[in-house]
Amino acid sequence: MPTESGSCSTARQAKQKRKSHSLSIRRTNSSEQERTGLPREMLEGQDSKLPSAVRSTLLELFGQIEREFENLYIENLELRREIDTLNDRLAAEGQAIDGAELSKGQLKTKASHSTSQLSQKLKTTYKASTSKIVSSFKTTTSRAICQLVKEYIGHRDGIWDVSVARTQPVVLGTASADHTALLWSIETGKCLVKYAGHVGSVNSIKFHPSEQLALTASGDQTAHIWRYVVQLPTPQPVADTSQQISGEDEIECSDKDEPDVDGDVSSDCPTIRVPLTSLKSHQGVVIAADWLVGGKQAVTASWDRTANLYDVETSELVHSLTGHDQELTHCCTHPTQRLVVTSSRDTTFRLWDFRDPSIHSVNVFQGHTDTVTSAVFTVGDNVVSGSDDRTVKVWDLKNMRSPIATIRTDSAINRINVCVGQKIIALPHDNRQVRLFDMSGVRLARLPRSSRQGHRRMVCCSAWSEDHPICNLFTCGFDRQAIGWNINIPALLQEK
Repeated sequence: MPTESGSCSTARQAKQKRKSHSLSIRRTNSSEQERTGLPREMLEGQDSKLPSAVRSTLLELFGQIEREFENLYIENLELRREIDTLNDRLAAEGQAIDGAELSKGQLKTKASHSTSQLSQKLKTTYKASTSKIVSSFKTTTSRAICQLVKEYIGHRDGIWDVSVARTQPVVLGTASADHTALLWSIETGKCLVKYAGHVGSVNSIKFHPSEQLALTASGDQTAHIWRYVVQLPTPQPVADTSQQISGEDEIECSDKDEPDVDGDVSSDCPTIRVPLTSLKSHQGVVIAADWLVGGKQAVTASWDRTANLYDVETSELVHSLTGHDQELTHCCTHPTQRLVVTSSRDTTFRLWDFRDPSIHSVNVFQGHTDTVTSAVFTVGDNVVSGSDDRTVKVWDLKNMRSPIATIRTDSAINRINVCVGQKIIALPHDNRQVRLFDMSGVRLARLPRSSRQGHRRMVCCSAWSEDHPICNLFTCGFDRQAIGWNINIPALLQEK
């Protein structure tokens, strides 16, 4: 009974301290204007070449930093008092257990363990608070460097894939679960062509390297090659969306908040219903397809655990690539060499080498602990892989035993894409975010997302278009829209 009474007394004291601490914080916040008023007046009175809006923003940011660190200091003092109280209590308890005194070494060990736990709590609190400050800077920087330019709205279901034509005229292609693929004017956002030849979800779209041909993969167990002819409309002035949001608008959005589609936007554009060529050999969903260098062959990846290599002119199956233990999730070809990489739910991705026509070799990369959602080539001998295990790994093809860089994130990663010229990786996430990293794993930016702009559901894919003057990054998601972004790459790399 005496022990319980002492514990209750200690608990009341701790509660009073926390209450006192809470009141001190409220007081600190309520008097912040008085504390910051004098420095602000002094700074505003000084000569400066900075615009008044920029100076005001800087003053506000530094005020936030001061408040954060003041709160940290108060919490630090409180935690230190708790450590001292705990040590005193342990010392008292150590002398009363079973009427025998604990040895000095045992008491020190027990107190050290408790102190270590509280020290860890202090470090976690500090890290979380400082991360919040850093995030506020990154958000401001990202908003200035990454601007939403155009939204492409017209699909009736989620968009799985997005791609940019490699020949003139440069158009945007989207593949959707609504059984269609659409081609868009990048500048105006107008739908130019609708492909309706599949009877299942269209899971990927890729453009021919030199002709006006598109390759689509579908849940109907086929891949189609179809020709398109488009005439670009006259571009309209692009609205400036960079001023439409503020820091307070960076909020979560409901999954139900999806763009409204008034009627069928694609009903007025030409519709293609019959492909030039249909590639049929799979016994399951064809999840992805791509052109080999030169465009004379195409590769497909399927849920039947195989990848197939076809001759485009004859539609004949050249190779069936087997070896994966579970469904394939993606395939990608090298831009200049006859190399193919396939990824799978079996946590691996495989490199297939067709540079020697007589034989093809395969290398297996093991490094992820969950489904490899995609693996893509970069310039040189590197491959970048993304996974549901929330990591992205950069690999050197000459050394497959371990990655040369690992990026750890807070959400599963979908179909990644690499800006080849600048070596910037775009990571679309399940949690609706899109983040940009360099090849060494340094985070560069996060695309702005708010109640007014950005994706409202899972982001499925990203695609770079380095030479386009208006939009150089595109993303698509299960909110039925694709988005064109302008990324100021020189400023982005300078911030790094």
